[in-house]
Amino acid sequence: MLFVLSTLTCVGLSGVARANWEYGDDRVTTGWYQDDGRRFIIAVRGGIAYGMAKLKNEVGTLGADYYGDNGQVFPCSDASGCSAYEFLGTGNIGTLPMNKDFEQVSFMGGVAIGWTLPWTPQWRFQIDWDYIAESEYSASPLFSGDMHLTGGSKDSIHFNSGSVQSTITTNVFTTMAIRDFYDGWSKPLRKVIPYAGVGLGYADSETVLNLSDSYGDLSGYWDLQKFGEVDDYGIVQFHSSKRSSSNLAGVVTVGFSYGVSEGFFLDSGFRFIYLPRIKWALSNSDESQSRDWFSAENILYSTFVFGFRWEF
Repeated sequence: MLFVLSTLTCVGLSGVARANWEYGDDRVTTGWYQDDGRRFIIAVRGGIAYGMAKLKNEVGTLGADYYGDNGQVFPCSDASGCSAYEFLGTGNIGTLPMNKDFEQVSFMGGVAIGWTLPWTPQWRFQIDWDYIAESEYSASPLFSGDMHLTGGSKDSIHFNSGSVQSTITTNVFTTMAIRDFYDGWSKPLRKVIPYAGVGLGYADSETVLNLSDSYGDLSGYWDLQKFGEVDDYGIVQFHSSKRSSSNLAGVVTVGFSYGVSEGFFLDSGFRFIYLPRIKWALSNSDESQSRDWFSAENILYSTFVFGFRWEF
């Protein structure tokens, strides 16, 4: 009897003294606590983003009478004052195509917090924030192409309008589901672990528009003069204008991680971020009135990132 009690006491004391890590990856169904594989995740990353998008004229209806003089084409709001010139017809710059599309490289950074799933640690779910730093879009002319005319001597003319220097910055917040491809219960160390994931979320983009009337046509529109100040030469100096655009955002990511130590990983890969539309607009001095000027549609940011991930 004394021998049995002594044996049970030793077994109990040995159980109390043993730590979780002593059980390795074996599951224990009864008696002892077992690590289920769940981990809290913190990740940081940085890299380069290449953005591209098709741009679209968003001016709407903004028509004028166009006249010609020895091959020069210009709009005129006073028909009597332009009677000495050939009346070519009435046209609308809102129908002109963009001179070029958006293609730009910028820096980006991001952070994430999340968890690996219990009993399925190959899956992790994260809340991600990506910041795409300021990139520039400049064009002179902004609009350029064949403009359809009515009521005059020409059916169409080739016309240029406006110059622009603008910027865009974007914040993207997404919920990500990521699958790490490895066998076993624990992530291997000193080995490359491929991963792939998808996410859906929200994006906020801010654009800054600096428009100039390089071709002398915009200053003749009375409804545009409220968006700037008319100088001594009758040219409108447009205000620098801001516009925020909110979008749903989709993210696809592929890459690999490398376990340096238990709970610390190097991470490298590609992230593809899709946004439906971002707009640029004119605004007046107190930003109480605005007018859309052009937009970017189906924006795709292809990014290469490198970072660090901690799993606790």
